[in-house]
Parts: sequence; C-alpha cells; structure tokens
Amino acid sequence: MNNLIDGRAIAAQIQGELAARVAVLKSRGVVPGLAFVRVGEDAASKVYVGRKEKACAELGIISETHVLAEKTSEAELLALIAKLNAAKHLHGILVQAPLPKQIRESVIYSSVLPTKDVDGFHPVNVGKLMLGDESGFKPCTPAGVVELLVRSGVKTDGAEVVVLGRGNIVGKPMAAMLCQKGKSANSTVTICHSATRDIKAHCQRADIIVAALGVAEFLKADMVKPGAVIMDVGVNRVPDATSKTGTKLVGDVDFKNIQPIAGKITPNPGGVGPMTIAMLLQNTVRAAEQSSN
Repeated sequence: MNNLIDGRAIAAQIQGELAARVAVLKSRGVVPGLAFVRVGEDAASKVYVGRKEKACAELGIISETHVLAEKTSEAELLALIAKLNAAKHLHGILVQAPLPKQIRESVIYSSVLPTKDVDGFHPVNVGKLMLGDESGFKPCTPAGVVELLVRSGVKTDGAEVVVLGRGNIVGKPMAAMLCQKGKSANSTVTICHSATRDIKAHCQRADIIVAALGVAEFLKADMVKPGAVIMDVGVNRVPDATSKTGTKLVGDVDFKNIQPIAGKITPNPGGVGPMTIAMLLQNTVRAAEQSSN
C-alpha cells in the first residue's frame, strides 16, 4: 500500500532548503555552529549524537561535542553551558537526554540561553509556543510531526487529533502546536495518558493520532477508524530471537495491522526520526540567521 509518509524523503527535502540558507549565511561570513553536550556513556545517546553530528557535517554546520563523565556534578555541567552560551561561534546548544540522576534536567534546560536553545526546552521558548509566538524555537520532534502532516497534504484545520502521551518533549508541545489558531494547525486536540478512561473510544473518533506514549505497539487496529492518519513517535526495544542483538526497535503503533486501514501512516524507523534531526538543523540555521541580523 502506498500510504506511507516517507520521513527520510521529507527530511532530505528540508535539508536541501536549508543548504541554500547556509550558503547565504556563509556568503556573509557566518558559519552556523552547534554544540552537543553528552554526560555519561548511554549507548542510545551516543548513537543519536553521532547521527546529529553527521547531519551537521553534510549541511556545512560546524559542530563540536563535549563528553562529560557519568559522575559530573550539576555545577560542572552548568559551568560548561555558561562557556558555550558565551561562545560567539556557537549558535545552538543541545544537551542530550537522559542526564545522570544527580543532574536536574529542568535546571540544565533553563540554563541554556533561549536564543541558543535549539531543542526548544527553555521555559521562554515553551511559553512562546503556548502563546503562538513564532519567534521562539519549537521542540524538534513535534515540529517534525507538523512538517510531515503539512508536506503530506494532511488537512489539520478542524481535524480531531488524539495525542497519546503527555510528556514535555512530545505530548504537551504537540498538542499546543496543533491547537493554535493558524495555518497547519487549528485542530481539536485531546491528550490521552495513563489515567485516561477508555483511550480506545477517544482514538476511534480521531482523524489524526500521534502516538508518543513509549509503549511498544500500544495502538492496535481496533482503536483506529478507517482512513485515520497515524504518526508513530515511539522508540521501543523489544525481544527478537531472529535478530543478532536479540532485540529490535518498534514504535508505539501496531504497524503491520494498522497500515491496511490507515489513510496515511509513518513507518518506524524512517518516519518521524529523520524529521527530528531535520528540525534541529532548521532551528540551528535560524539561530545563526537571528544572531547575524
């Protein structure tokens, strides 16, 4: 069935558009710069940062990665961020989650300058998102979902949307973006979570479902009305005896059984994931443009 929303193709399209903007910046003597900060040796974090570094190199964005020991204190990390905030050649700062338990994520995200917060996690940028103020930076994953919907011709105006998950990184900002008054939004949004009564009933009336609960294959075919658009944000590792590693990655959507009835659906991998990186690059280029104006 050709109802797949190809995140890799759309991400490549966006990166092509960004390449032209990077060329304009370089003609003015500005090279976009992005700092990655990783604390500890979390295997997934290493992979994610590696992919982001590669994407930066392909686009002509200078990136530098700072790796701190697992036992690093909150004060030491704050001292590094203060240096990165002051660095003129850096336009964006990304602190890779998760952080070790002795470090409070909220304190760290609040310490990055809002003008360099290309992750969109600073309270100023969160507030701007809630207010519909386009001058802030939006979190990359939900911003990527919106781009996928828009560029796939999905009508959000007046659509019934169910967001599965109320996290600060995807669920809440996703709902805030889609319910704004304006283009590529204007939806009626319901957020469902672990305390929601009868999630199935909510999902069955949705025109668009964004699954971001972090529960492997949570969304089943009997929860989806025919023709609904399904956006799978989940990244879950489950046992798989046929794999070399003994595990495989799956989303929050039972893809095999839902694809035949969905109007459009993102594959996983190859759907939302590549868009998260594309939006990070877009935020970094915009940060460089704003700092040079």
